[in-house]
Amino acid sequence: MGRYSNTRVKINNNSKRVYSYTLYPKIKLKNSDIFITPKYSERLDILANKYYDDPSLWWIIAQANGIKGFTSLYSKNFKGELRIPTEISDILSEFNSMNR
Repeated sequence: MGRYSNTRVKINNNSKRVYSYTLYPKIKLKNSDIFITPKYSERLDILANKYYDDPSLWWIIAQANGIKGFTSLYSKNFKGELRIPTEISDILSEFNSMNR
């Protein structure tokens, strides 16, 4: 499942297909979450591939950590530990229902 596979497509005033906005669920802290200290310039898609076997799920890590506007972790834009949700089936289910 790709990140945009559930994104709605609309027809604009010029009869062109455009993507609508994508809604993301709030990701609650769980006891099963793990915390890592990422390396300088580590990318969220690489981490998603490592933990979820799917790089397109990078948005879960971003959403869980309040990361917006970047996918590579540099000291200027991110410091500290990174939370990795490990139980993601409920997150994906909520994401899918929000973007129907």
